[in-house]
Amino acid sequence: MNDISFIGGGNMARALIAGLLRRGAAAPRLCVGEPVAAVRAALVRDFGITVTADNRDALRDARLVVLAVKPQEIARVLRELRGALKEPLPVLLSIAAGVRIADLARLCPAGMPIVRAMPNRPALVGAGVTGLYAAPGLHPDQRALVEIVAASAGRSVWLRAEPDLDVVTALSGSGPAYFFLLAEHLAQAACALGLERETALLLATETLYGAGQLAHDGGTLSDQRAAVTSRGGTTEAALRCFEAGGFEALVARALGAAAQRSAELAAQLAAQIRDSI
Repeated sequence: MNDISFIGGGNMARALIAGLLRRGAAAPRLCVGEPVAAVRAALVRDFGITVTADNRDALRDARLVVLAVKPQEIARVLRELRGALKEPLPVLLSIAAGVRIADLARLCPAGMPIVRAMPNRPALVGAGVTGLYAAPGLHPDQRALVEIVAASAGRSVWLRAEPDLDVVTALSGSGPAYFFLLAEHLAQAACALGLERETALLLATETLYGAGQLAHDGGTLSDQRAAVTSRGGTTEAALRCFEAGGFEALVARALGAAAQRSAELAAQLAAQIRDSI
């Protein structure tokens, strides 16, 4: 019996599998349907789990199915699986960005419980955060099973409405790139002030890592910022420059642009799915 099955064995599936095993899941209770032989071999070598080239075999007796394929492949994959999804229906946990529950439901048997998840790239190192949304009616036992999978990659949070996933995508999904960009620019500015490039990159990278650790370990973001900022000191001088340059408004516009693009992509995927049925 496979308690949790994955359709697709890419990087995010690997991150979730590794996390589940770290948390005590038994390897024989995990199964992956993956068409690429080299990927299947790597999964067996690295994790000792069950793999199969046939996605339908991966579904057998699963209580939860993690849909971990590219959004453009969703319609084809779920059409192929529809006949293999039997009562009692498993929970479908989709980590495919932008594919809405209503569109997933069009491709699944009636009454199938569906949850959308938006993990982020730090899940690859067990430090991710995942936004979750399910339509009303998800059984508490099913909810708990979803939380076990999400927790394997880091923290998770349930959202009140499905459109909130567009904001989650903009904030935590795309967010690592924003911090990396800031660190890159800090290093570049330090080079312009005379530091060697390798030294500037090391300092920027380690500062990014350390600041993340401080933010994670306690205290509000405002408190953490205040602890670094002495009145009349160097940090205050830099923060005033950010403020004068419209940093807050720029961040708001950037996040809004990302959330809008997420909604646009979801609408495009919905149209593609409707056209494929």
